[in-house]
Parts: sequence; structure tokens; C-alpha cells
Amino acid sequence: MLGACRWLTLEVKYLDPIVEFYRTHLDVPVVSESDREVTLGVGGNSELRLRRPDGIPRGGLHTHYAFACPEDDYDAWWDRLEDDFELQEVDFGGMRSLYFYDPEGNCVEIGTAGESTDGDSPALSGIFEVVFEVEDLPSAEAFYTDLGFEIVDQGDNRRRTRLTTGPFDIELWEPHLGLADARGGVHVDVGVDSQDPERVADSVAARVTKRESVDGGVRVRDPDGHYLTFLS
Repeated sequence: MLGACRWLTLEVKYLDPIVEFYRTHLDVPVVSESDREVTLGVGGNSELRLRRPDGIPRGGLHTHYAFACPEDDYDAWWDRLEDDFELQEVDFGGMRSLYFYDPEGNCVEIGTAGESTDGDSPALSGIFEVVFEVEDLPSAEAFYTDLGFEIVDQGDNRRRTRLTTGPFDIELWEPHLGLADARGGVHVDVGVDSQDPERVADSVAARVTKRESVDGGVRVRDPDGHYLTFLS
């Protein structure tokens, strides 16, 4: 019922510097812009939206999220970024990821979860992971499994849980510092592909704190204040 991540929104106070940061370091194009929000294309059908905090929903704060890149491009990304950042790397045994921070305190990951491309420069192929901070992990697990996510990994002492739709993973973290001293995002706003947005929203109808129809789908707010938009 659920598929890939269509967008992730980050909250920024001033748009121009952060847009320039992502364009300079990740070479991503501007797809659209307004006084409140700038949208960047980050490969596949995924977008990174940068939004000023003057309306609802807001974007996520100190969010840990991951871009996919082809295995063949990973070393090129490392070479491109290492002079400007104190990169950290984790080898998950079959997948490598590098980590750095943007000026708003978001932990940016680039991991070898993407398909190969024929481009001359290193490419991104979408957003494959977002971390949500939650107050109570068992309750959040129940909410997201009812939506259609499948649990694939649980951390020591149950402080984190990884779930997937297949092409898109989320991690639910009770408050703590994770890899690269990252924190889970608060009031995160994401869009997710869905075969039946209304049915997905109905599956958690008694527990959402807000629900509304939007262009192409349904948007809900979970018990921890995160917004999820299910798009057909």
C-alpha cells in the first residue's frame, strides 16, 4: 500500500543560504520556489523542500535523513565533500554511508542504496531514509505498522526501530544521539507514495491528531506531531 518517499521538508529560517549550500555541495537543481519554500530535486521522484517556519505544517528540525547514491558514485561523493566537512563513515556490510551536517543542524547521510547511472558526475537517486523522534516507541511502532510499514530491525534496549515500505525506510527513535551524533527529527513533514491514500489514512483514523485532503492525496498528523502525506 505504501511506496517511495516523494518529499522531505526541512525547516530553515533563511532560504537563500541553505539553498546555496545544497546547490553548491550536492549539485541539486531548484524545482520550484516561493516566498516561503524552495523545492530541490534530489533524484528519482524525490524532493527536498526547504521551508520557512511561518505556517503549518512546519518542516523538520535537526532531522537525520539519507540520500541514496549508486555504489559506483560513493567514492566520488566522498572526494567531493571531504575537504569541506569532517565526514564520518559507517560500513553496514553491503552498504556504506557517509555523514555530515548542514548549516541548520540536519544530519545528511549519503548511502549506497541507489541504482547505477550513466552520468559523468556523482548522482543522487532519491531519499531512502528519514528518522522520526517519538515519545513512546511501542506506541509509534503500532501506529506505523498499521499504516503498512514493516519492522526490519530493532536496536538495543528498544530505543530505536527501523521500518520499511520496501523503497523507503523510517527509523523511530526515542530521544537519544545516534550515528554521527544525530538526533531524530521533530515535526517532520514527508510525502509517501500510496496505492490507496484514503484506505491508508483510515487504518489509523482513531489515532491521528489531524487529517485533511490535499491535492493528490491525504495528509495526517501522527501522535508525535509528524505530518505524513499519502499520494496516489
